[in-house]
Amino acid sequence: MKLLLILAACISIFSSLKADVLKQRREARSIHSSIYSGFFGPRSPFQPSRTGTDSRCGERPGKLMKIVGGRVTTVESHPWIASIFWRSRFAESTFLCGGSLISPCWLLTAAHCFPDGSRTKIHRLSVFLGKTAINETDYKREQRFHVEELVIHHAFDNSEGNFNNDIALLKIIGSDGSCAEESGSVRTICLPPAHQMLPAGSICEIAGYGKEREALWHNSQYLREARVKLLSQDICKSKDYYGKMMSNNMFCAGSPDWSVDSCKGDSGGPLVCEVDKRLFLFGIVSWGEGCSREFRPGVYTKVTNYNNWIAKKTGLASIASGFMYPQK
Repeated sequence: MKLLLILAACISIFSSLKADVLKQRREARSIHSSIYSGFFGPRSPFQPSRTGTDSRCGERPGKLMKIVGGRVTTVESHPWIASIFWRSRFAESTFLCGGSLISPCWLLTAAHCFPDGSRTKIHRLSVFLGKTAINETDYKREQRFHVEELVIHHAFDNSEGNFNNDIALLKIIGSDGSCAEESGSVRTICLPPAHQMLPAGSICEIAGYGKEREALWHNSQYLREARVKLLSQDICKSKDYYGKMMSNNMFCAGSPDWSVDSCKGDSGGPLVCEVDKRLFLFGIVSWGEGCSREFRPGVYTKVTNYNNWIAKKTGLASIASGFMYPQK
């Protein structure tokens, strides 16, 4: 009888210790999850949770005031910029294109970045946010994601060098099932309302990892930035510029002395403009003839022609409505 009582006491103590250990493990997992889910909160890859973080879009901790004629910058000045990498069967990942984070789970980029279209093997794609240098890893700043879904605009057809409707969406997901976590180096960019456009002469910003000069064979290792001026559609469509190659789904921007331009490797990246101290995504780097050539400014996909398409494909109706844009 005495032996049975001792055995029962031992079992009770063991059960209590086991419960404490399991409790500690659950708490540790909870802390770990909160570190990675962060400001945007934990989310399922199928039904991401909604938060009130949209009001922080277009804000950046770093002040700006490849990019030809631009200067090296930090990702804190462009916390919405994404870098898309492609991993081949026999090689390490290589930089493919830029992109812009419009919500924790979605980013906008250029359709021409994916020559295989809907047949692109998305398991070979990876997306980094918070990256200042494409050939370096900064674990304190960067967040890495797989691509869960690639949506290329149905009317994009580059078979004859036609870059009309050069726009695509990527849905991203982390290895722990979460989307992007807001930080000093990661933040979303606001969308303007449908068909909203700033007047010619407005100063906007471009950023990317592309070539610093056309003659270079390699991309810039570091994120670069520059300012460009929006040009009127009449100028862009004139015979001295691009003529009939320009559609109403495009606009062009450059500098008066042709020293600043987007270049190869900047594709898919953002052109953003400041409105009442908040930045909005007006353009996606699309195409151009050379880099910084006279009468050949960079051409950008006009994002505000696609608000309804973005809302339909992502379910982000409020973000696509441009509700953060100042009302006059």
